Amino acid sequence: MEAKDAPAAITDSQFAELLTAARQKQPEAMLRIIELFQEDIEMVSRHILIPREDAISHIVTEILAFIQVEDNT
Repeated sequence: MEAKDAPAAITDSQFAELLTAARQKQPEAMLRIIELFQEDIEMVSRHILIPREDAISHIVTEILAFIQVEDNT
C-alpha cells in the first residue's frame, strides 16, 4: 500500500513555537497547526454521525479552543 503525501514533519521545538504563536492569536500559526493535523481531522470526521463538513468544523474549533487554554502544569 502506497503512503499518501504526508505533511512535512516538524520538530518538537518547531511545534512548541507554533503553539506559542497560535496562543498569541497569530492566524498563520493556527492555520499551520490545522494543516499539520488535516489528515487526522478528516479521518476522525468520517466516524462522527453528522455531516462531514460539520464534523470537520467542530474538530477544528475544538483544536483551536484547546490551543488557547493556558498550560497550568
